Amino acid sequence: MRIALLTEGGYPYARGEGGAWCDRLVRGLPHHDFEVYALSRSARTEQGGTVEPPPHVRRVLSARLWGAPPPARPRDGRGRAARRARGAAFRWHFGEFAAALAGGSALGAAARADRFAAGLYGLAGVAVEHGGLAELLRGDDAIGALESACRAPGVRPLLGDVTVTELLAVADLLERQLRPLALPWYGPQELGAADLCHAASGGPAALPGLLAKRFCGTPLIVTEYTVRLREALLAHRAAGFAPAVRALLGDYHRLLAGEVYRQAALVTPGSTHVRRWQERCGAPHERIRTVQPGIDAARFARAGEAAEAEAVTPAGHADPVLAWVGRPDPAKDLIALLHAFHALRQEEPQARLRIFHLRGAGQASVRYLDHCRTLAAQLFPDEAADPHAVGESPVAFEEIGSPGAPELADAYAAGDVVLLSSSAEGFPLSLVEAMFCGRATVSTDVGAVREVIGGTGLVVPPRNPKALAEAALSLLRAPERAARLGAAARERALALFTVARCVDAFRESYVDVVAHHPVPREPLLSAAGAPRPFTAPAESWSPTRLAPLTKGFRP
Repeated sequence: MRIALLTEGGYPYARGEGGAWCDRLVRGLPHHDFEVYALSRSARTEQGGTVEPPPHVRRVLSARLWGAPPPARPRDGRGRAARRARGAAFRWHFGEFAAALAGGSALGAAARADRFAAGLYGLAGVAVEHGGLAELLRGDDAIGALESACRAPGVRPLLGDVTVTELLAVADLLERQLRPLALPWYGPQELGAADLCHAASGGPAALPGLLAKRFCGTPLIVTEYTVRLREALLAHRAAGFAPAVRALLGDYHRLLAGEVYRQAALVTPGSTHVRRWQERCGAPHERIRTVQPGIDAARFARAGEAAEAEAVTPAGHADPVLAWVGRPDPAKDLIALLHAFHALRQEEPQARLRIFHLRGAGQASVRYLDHCRTLAAQLFPDEAADPHAVGESPVAFEEIGSPGAPELADAYAAGDVVLLSSSAEGFPLSLVEAMFCGRATVSTDVGAVREVIGGTGLVVPPRNPKALAEAALSLLRAPERAARLGAAARERALALFTVARCVDAFRESYVDVVAHHPVPREPLLSAAGAPRPFTAPAESWSPTRLAPLTKGFRP
């Protein structure tokens, strides 16, 4: 089977868990041919390098959603008639697109979705037939269409007061988001030759899949372990965009998500939390299948086995230790964690907190980490007089890969209890990793945490340092209970979150989707004219040579 893997800011780029799970998926299906179509989000994405794909990844194509638009000349020449035809087509389709973004009293939800889809595919048609889409999206016609849509009757008052500066910002950001429409990926030798497209996230990554379905009939699978729509809305707020800009861009992402979910042959959320978002945005219930992400359990086997041995023969610690592991980010709410630990120290003065952070953090993460170090110094100014502190702060900030934690598993194993203090979370991978290590956990009730942890850990409200401190203290004072919870957590992780389970689920999904949505290619029609389901039948691959069925047979 030939699979087109569509990514945005993930595989084959090395940075981020999104790239890691794609790599595990591809390596777990060596009997399929993969082609990767990667969208780069930023210069930082590319600076992180790429992973070396396995041999059955036939090629990797990439395009940027950042920086200046790629140079492109109109395909139909620069004559007056050609320019008029191109401009007229663009104004019509972008007018539909802009009207859908702005909404209005005359548009219901269904009509708005239809106009958005018509405008989106129409703009793709302009890119194919005429070229020069990036120039048009930044031009006067686009600004005029956006302004007319925002001044239409029944539009929200917020948009009625939009300024030209804000419209220019919207046009610039939309041009970047819509760059996949103009990519040369939709010919019969590109996405048209794939048996299916698998988008590794919603949003821009799924745009090539939408066009492949529209132009070539290629079925689309969409996987989301975090809600791409929610990520976009939070990013708009963090960027400080004006309210009108946020409203238009937010509606673009909502309408795009709805169109992606409606057109996908299968939607595979990573949790019930994500599934609820998808259904709210229009994903049909009958085309959703939850597939938890697969994590390499072998990386944590040593720590998990050591935890089991320690539960049988407790060794004890001179000082009780709490551990936090992850990438420093405001959403991880290390501020609440430090305040919780300060409250816990009033009851358990020997306790220590070890904060393990990942390498390769960006400047924003470095600044946040410096802020947390400053707060820790203020909360624990000088404990040299404390005989239990040995002249050191009870809070340690350590990088994974340092002598204190050479490997990721060592960071989890360093704590008697592992904490997750996030104020917002998608799928909590660090929590699953702690479960593989057999550690008792205390987590905030955000995202898919409750679904992941089941009954094998303690869950407290977010942004509540007192509740976090009390739960952690209860486990530190009951090591037998903590050991039981850690053992149960490891069993749950091994049952639900392994790579093998994830790969098997996608293997079945691929066969099911291609069997029910074969691509109608002319060379692959049967004698009766019906489309055949596979470019290369999946049954044709076998890891070993099989002996003839008649060998040794005696009637």
